[in-house]
Amino acid sequence: MKYRNLLAFATASIIATAAPLASFAQDIVLGQSAALTGPAQELGKEMQLGAKVYFDAINAAGGIRGKKIVLKTLDDGYEPPRAEANTKQFVDDGEVLALFGYVGTPTSAASIPVATKAKVPFFGAFTGAELLRNPPNRYVFNVRASYFDETEAIVRQMTQGGITKIAVFYQNDSYGQAGLAGVERALTRRNLQVAAKATVERNSTDVAAALATMLAAKPEVVIMISAYSSCAEFIKQAKAKQLVAQFVNVSFVGTRALAKALGPAADGVMISQVMPPPTANKFPIIAEYQKAMKAAGAADLSYTSLEGYIAAKVLVEALRRGGDASREALVKALESLRVDLGGFTAAFAADNHNASKFVEMTVLNKNGEVRY
Repeated sequence: MKYRNLLAFATASIIATAAPLASFAQDIVLGQSAALTGPAQELGKEMQLGAKVYFDAINAAGGIRGKKIVLKTLDDGYEPPRAEANTKQFVDDGEVLALFGYVGTPTSAASIPVATKAKVPFFGAFTGAELLRNPPNRYVFNVRASYFDETEAIVRQMTQGGITKIAVFYQNDSYGQAGLAGVERALTRRNLQVAAKATVERNSTDVAAALATMLAAKPEVVIMISAYSSCAEFIKQAKAKQLVAQFVNVSFVGTRALAKALGPAADGVMISQVMPPPTANKFPIIAEYQKAMKAAGAADLSYTSLEGYIAAKVLVEALRRGGDASREALVKALESLRVDLGGFTAAFAADNHNASKFVEMTVLNKNGEVRY
């Protein structure tokens, strides 16, 4: 019996070496790299939580044709080299069907080449950067709207009220550059230019130089393309220095985390959203999400955990349609997938790996509550 087991193991090892992961007969393993520590950790934890709540519910109901979904998450601290190393580990281990729910533009940018070379689907990243969308990549699938979609909505709303002096505070990396490019694109369409630009380093709250630039420029609007810790610090200091401007963030900031970090300074701060409101019971998908979160003992609802939940639900629909068989089967199942979740519609095609263009504007009150 021992000999048979050894022979089976050796044979399986040879097959795995010759043709890695041709099919998946056991658990459906997904690899996720996200910030679980550091200044952006709330984003990673919430994205992981929402996804895990949904996957656990599917597993409790029998899984996908008896297969359990296993989400393996590695911490990258929102740093690209760590995300790249995590991705290489997932690929080299040879057990993941797909990479799921990565958090951030710079971390995704470092990881996608590794995934693409190994032909591993890269699904549902928490970023709206154009580098995940153009040029098209056979293995990259986006659930959320892009930063181009978000910044167009922001600039449209601001300029419709007659505002022309719009500045950009952005993270000094590929995420910040992606958002800046979106703002410039939207302003150019209206024959306008960015009134002032100021940067902050990733995982830093040193905003002194950026604030000095904005105080000198006196913009009417500051569009913010950074994580919640640096955005909160900038807004609090700007308000203390009497900078009279409308502060507007893109969705990646993490609404719940930003509101918590701002405290009373949250009043009047705007955020573009790419998911329906997690507290709006009028949508079937939200009622389902709330029920699942409550059952899991997760009391705090957020846009980010909702995004993780919805991304997981969309992926499961593809798995149910045969996407669990192999990586290529998953790609094909996703490319033919259109699903109405009741308040959020996701639709892919062979020539379109971007499921949604949903964007709406929200504003925080002094208690950190969202008005939409």
